[in-house]
Amino acid sequence: MQWITRERPKIDRIACPWLIKRFIDPEATFIYVPFNLVKIKAAELNAIPFDIPDVEFTHYGDECTFDYFIRKYELKDDALKTLAVIVRGADTDRHDLASQSSGLWAIAAGLSYNITDDQALLQQGMIIYDALYAWAKHLQHEKHTQNPIENLLLDVYQRFIKQKSESKKIPSWAKELKEIIQDQIDTNLSLSLKEISQSLNVHPTYLSREFAKYFDDLSFGDYIRKLRIEKAIHLLEDPKYSLGEIAYLTGFSDQSHLNRIFKKHFGKNPSDYRKSLSKK
Repeated sequence: MQWITRERPKIDRIACPWLIKRFIDPEATFIYVPFNLVKIKAAELNAIPFDIPDVEFTHYGDECTFDYFIRKYELKDDALKTLAVIVRGADTDRHDLASQSSGLWAIAAGLSYNITDDQALLQQGMIIYDALYAWAKHLQHEKHTQNPIENLLLDVYQRFIKQKSESKKIPSWAKELKEIIQDQIDTNLSLSLKEISQSLNVHPTYLSREFAKYFDDLSFGDYIRKLRIEKAIHLLEDPKYSLGEIAYLTGFSDQSHLNRIFKKHFGKNPSDYRKSLSKK
């Protein structure tokens, strides 16, 4: 089989080819093209499109394309189920789903930044997913810091950070975090507390617990979704973008995910909102 998808892959568009090659069709080949050419080239080359809106192999609800492949081909491997949650968390910016999701996103983003050739990127990505699958299959219960002294030192460090942060009325991390979000939300919709906790010198667990106090009484995830909705509103003003494209550009898993969150905030779905704009 020959498959085709959008260029510059990161999560789903590397994970799905790995899954196909390892569990569905070892002889499969993959083509990466610009977003607007995927369906055109799919018809020309008799290739199956995936991970774009309005095709069979895509996001459904809160699940990503990787989930659909597993369900479609009835893959029962427990390690793949573990891997699916990690991929879903990384691909849909739900790093709360699995502790490994933020690490997978960081590795994928770094690979994409360093490697400009998509086929070379795919080959490197295959190695990453082979390793992650081996961990899910054989090594889930092993820990790096198994020495009790190491664990004791980690506990002392975490309590020190907590005391240091609580000694200030308005933590400096809150001000710095707001600046980071404001600076990067337009270009990096996959921000996570774990991703930026090192630069803030505050433990991500503490950030997660204290975040709402300084950000409109919202959790980190809800605050980022609020900013995504604001960006979606801006894109809805431009008729050249379809709702499916807006969902992808603003980091939602698919159009139905955008519809659900948008309606929760405004009481109407994006298409009705866009119609109301044209009447003004």
